[in-house]
Amino acid sequence: MENKAKVYVRVTASFDPEGTLLPEAIIWEDGTAYAIDRVLDVRPSFSAKAGSQGDRYMVRLGNHYSYLFFERSAAAQGNQLGRWFVERQLA
Repeated sequence: MENKAKVYVRVTASFDPEGTLLPEAIIWEDGTAYAIDRVLDVRPSFSAKAGSQGDRYMVRLGNHYSYLFFERSAAAQGNQLGRWFVERQLA
C-alpha cells in the first residue's frame, strides 16, 4: 500500500481563449518555482476519501513527470475556485 500525503502548493496558471485552466509553474513550499514544460493529460478526478472533485493533470517539468491535482472548492464563490496539490511519498 502506498502512503501519500497531500501537499498544497502555489501554482501559476492561465486560462486559454476557450476557458481551459492551464498550469504554468509549481511553486514549492520553500519558494522554488518549477516551470511546467507541458501538460500531457487532464482527467476528471474524484477523491472519495477527501470527498472532493477536481482534475488530475499529468505534467512534465524538465525530465520529470508528475501529477498535479486541482481540487475544486465545494463553495466556489467569487475568485475562490479551488486549490492545487501534489502527492508526497511518505516513508
